[in-house]
Amino acid sequence: MSAIVRAKLRLVGLGGSELKQPSELSGGMKKRAAIARAMTLEPSLIFLDEPSSGLDPVSAAELDELILTLNEGLGLTVVLVTHELPSIFKIATRCILLDRATRSILARGDPRELRDGSEVPAVRHFLNRVSPGRTKEAV
Repeated sequence: MSAIVRAKLRLVGLGGSELKQPSELSGGMKKRAAIARAMTLEPSLIFLDEPSSGLDPVSAAELDELILTLNEGLGLTVVLVTHELPSIFKIATRCILLDRATRSILARGDPRELRDGSEVPAVRHFLNRVSPGRTKEAV
């Protein structure tokens, strides 16, 4: 077993799992193993596409913490594609919202600032989880 493999598994909280088969891993462990695999070549940037999909809320929050640790502790840049608002507000310092209809960027910036003060109602609705058909004074 490679020392690099053991080190990367430890980095994502899977130390001691080196000999486990994929069928022996939980969903959260599989997500962590995928991140460890991505980390083997010491990248300065990783792309994560819906990393917490299919996870329970506790496992999703733990994965968010891992992503933050990698970002802050290793200086790793993370490009995250997600629809999970808790993850966006926990992890992101900048976000881009895409408009499905025009296939263009609808808004970009700090997710908290966009949620609270975007000039685009659809952005405020999305980030505040408000149906566009409903109005809410704070939105």
